[in-house]
Amino acid sequence: MAAAQTQRTRTPATAGATWRDVTPAAIVLVGGPEDYLGSRAMDRIRGQVRGAAPDVEVTRLNAGSYTAGSLAMNVSPSLFGEQKLIEVDGLETMNDAFLADALKYVAGPEPDAVLVLRHAGGTRGKKLLDAVKAGGWPVVDCQPLKKDADKVAFVTAEFKAASRRIEPDAVHALVNAVGAQLAELAAACSQLIADATTAVDAAMVDKYYGGRVEATAFKVADAAMAGNGPLALSTLRHALATGADPVPIVAALASKLRSLAKVAGAQGSSSQIAKQLGMQPWLVEQAQRDVRRWTPEGLVRSIQVTAEADAQVKGLSRDPVYAVEHAVTVIATSARSA
Repeated sequence: MAAAQTQRTRTPATAGATWRDVTPAAIVLVGGPEDYLGSRAMDRIRGQVRGAAPDVEVTRLNAGSYTAGSLAMNVSPSLFGEQKLIEVDGLETMNDAFLADALKYVAGPEPDAVLVLRHAGGTRGKKLLDAVKAGGWPVVDCQPLKKDADKVAFVTAEFKAASRRIEPDAVHALVNAVGAQLAELAAACSQLIADATTAVDAAMVDKYYGGRVEATAFKVADAAMAGNGPLALSTLRHALATGADPVPIVAALASKLRSLAKVAGAQGSSSQIAKQLGMQPWLVEQAQRDVRRWTPEGLVRSIQVTAEADAQVKGLSRDPVYAVEHAVTVIATSARSA
């Protein structure tokens, strides 16, 4: 009961929470379109509630198919005083009955219940969302991790939470290999954490995930950026022969060149540049090493040929394979090999 009373007295200062650190409260709103992060947030709350009250009664409702009165019935104190956990998903499709009942409940939640609301985005139910926020209850914002820097931070945090080490270049390699889907990236982290007996390095990531299309694309880009034309072309041809699409390969080339161009024109230490550009410091340091191989003319020429290849592999050319091979050749010959 004391824990529940503490939840009831939370102040608006606690409203901002992340999926990694959210704690149970009388009402918790898990918003945003990233389903994986939303699921992780709800799993965390459920685990903490069960840890404090093993006999908790868990009820799951859907706001879109909700029947009037169900919320009040499920949060009502039981005969034996067990704590209640009510998880409601689909708030983005909530019906009018749920909206009415939820607004009434938010005004006076039960002390021995935890209500977790999952809203995947949109304007439906805005009045309820505003009421939860105005009450100072925890709000978790689960947005997609679109930037590589965000995915790098995610991987780093996963290993830190497990008290395991991963080398910076291994983090980058893992994001390149399986970073397209956050759930896959998290599963890869879990696999490496479970299997590794020492710090995870790039070689281990390559062993597990080097065959992925994304990983192969960045292998091509790394070789081309290093001025190693034969390796870049042989890796490219092997990738294409095994079914790789030219589009992500060109995207990997463009990503490398963008980082190089940003760092080439920046002034200051690697940490200062990283803060200015929103990049990881180790990526800045890598780009600073790579840029020494390049002349301004070579960098401009490579960016131009990559932009042309991007258009060609997306439909402007009948021979997208030639387009990406040409881009790789120009980039590799523009860079001075180490």
